[in-house]
Amino acid sequence: RQWNADLIITRYWLPFFGPCFGVITRVAKRRAATKALFICDNVIPHEHRPFDAAFTRYAFKAVDYFIVQSKTVERQLNEFWPGAAYRLAPHPVYNIFGSPVDKQVARRSLGIRASRVLLFFGYVRAYKGLQVLIRAIAALPREMDLHLMVVGEFYDDEQKYRALIRELGLEDQITIKSDYVPNDMVGRYFSASDVVVLPYVSATQSGIAQIAYNFDKPVIATDVGGLSEVIIDGQTGYIVPPEDASRLAAAIKKYFDEGHEADFAARVRQEKGKYSWDNMVASIEDLVQTSPPSQGATER
Repeated sequence: RQWNADLIITRYWLPFFGPCFGVITRVAKRRAATKALFICDNVIPHEHRPFDAAFTRYAFKAVDYFIVQSKTVERQLNEFWPGAAYRLAPHPVYNIFGSPVDKQVARRSLGIRASRVLLFFGYVRAYKGLQVLIRAIAALPREMDLHLMVVGEFYDDEQKYRALIRELGLEDQITIKSDYVPNDMVGRYFSASDVVVLPYVSATQSGIAQIAYNFDKPVIATDVGGLSEVIIDGQTGYIVPPEDASRLAAAIKKYFDEGHEADFAARVRQEKGKYSWDNMVASIEDLVQTSPPSQGATER
């Protein structure tokens, strides 16, 4: 409030933070000309809890503008908050994790000796579908010499995934790193992989896909949320039905059998140009300069 900013930009992804963000926004806007904008990863959360709608409504009442990053979230916003002033701007590529390094150098540093490597990266929650990917690995021939790296903090019961890996006899094919990964290590995992896999059960969009694109990595993902808006089936990766381990396994096998890494990676390099931070900035500026505030932004 002392800064009297023209615009406060907040990233919104979970109703749990609604009361906090709502209070901060109201205090900052009090007796000031400040406007508020939320960049919405989600409007409706993946995992529902009591008071989700109430907390989100409280936060949104203080907000003048919204940015959504997929058509799925655009639909959520229009249904939940009619009259919102917003723009659809695709999730930019995350370029804060450095540049790719040589694949074999990265694998040696991580102790990976397999000839084909998959990466599952990011927080592990039930809706991320890791259990589906584990079952897909079990369905693939051993002679493929395949290794899956699971890299991310668990917000679900880690032991149930480890138990499934033991049950399927995959201890030598799957490595789990459940610790926090510092920014300067992220690129090593992506560089070591041949393809990134997002077996989500539900989604809006995925920042992981945009990290993969930064490292020119193709992505195999499920047809949920806005993933198919970013991953072009048969060109920058594959799109498969959710919760279908056999179809996911078939896509992984096809990717390696047909040797698509080079041509898919080349298309990723072309495609990622549209996911620029300049585009996000231009969308925000155009929205704020040309649109009246949302109808609900009446509380100060």
